[in-house]
Amino acid sequence: MLIIGEKINSSRKDIKDMVESKNKEFIQELAQKQVEGGAEMLDLNIGTIRKSKPENMRWLVKTVQEAVDVPLCIDSPNHEAIKAGLEVYDWDKGKALINSVTAKREKLDLILPLVKKYQCSVVALTMNEQGIPQKSKERFKIADGLIRKLASEGIPIEDIYIDPLTLPVSANIQNANIVLETLKRIKDSHPEVKTIIGLSNISYGLPERRLINQSFMVLAIASGLNAAILDSTDKDLMALIKATDLLLGKDEFCRQYLKAFREGKF
Repeated sequence: MLIIGEKINSSRKDIKDMVESKNKEFIQELAQKQVEGGAEMLDLNIGTIRKSKPENMRWLVKTVQEAVDVPLCIDSPNHEAIKAGLEVYDWDKGKALINSVTAKREKLDLILPLVKKYQCSVVALTMNEQGIPQKSKERFKIADGLIRKLASEGIPIEDIYIDPLTLPVSANIQNANIVLETLKRIKDSHPEVKTIIGLSNISYGLPERRLINQSFMVLAIASGLNAAILDSTDKDLMALIKATDLLLGKDEFCRQYLKAFREGKF
């Protein structure tokens, strides 16, 4: 399970303010706390910042990579911002993950050259010109097309991460089931392809969000999830991930579970 820290996201007002004011100390401390909590990659999302997005991403990538030694997920709807981040990326820290492409032709045309040039991994969202389908079958159909398209363009299958798009259960009580079913369909048809979700989206608008996130994470892992953008400082969530991997036979001799226990991670 690849754990990707979610906290450097400009949808949070404090993060937006810190990026725009170039508060290096704040950002670096937040990056370090997420890695200490167990994040193996950090998501850098400045999608809500409308001014100087490429400049902000360039600064953010350099600032975070000064502080931690994990790879980054470069996350923006603006391909120029993604490009700017990749231009200053320290590849000694590991392969970058681009977030994201969709089935929209213009989006693919903008992002694919960057994936090829920098040999990154890439997140592909199950949405097209009509938006996000309401049914798992339609989301899988988009995923299948994206997998075939990316593979035909020479993207290694192990570098493809499919995101079935987690939406709040507060908007539709079936949204969790739609994602879980889509995960199963993807893994059944393309077991070598990786899957990824933005975990906290599931609980938006509800109280006690951590409880919902933790419960959904267990279900998603059991349905074939490979990676998640989440709060790695939530010790209960991180412990549940270790325990779930162990119970599903993914932790040989319980090594990772015992290691986390000895390090006081629970």
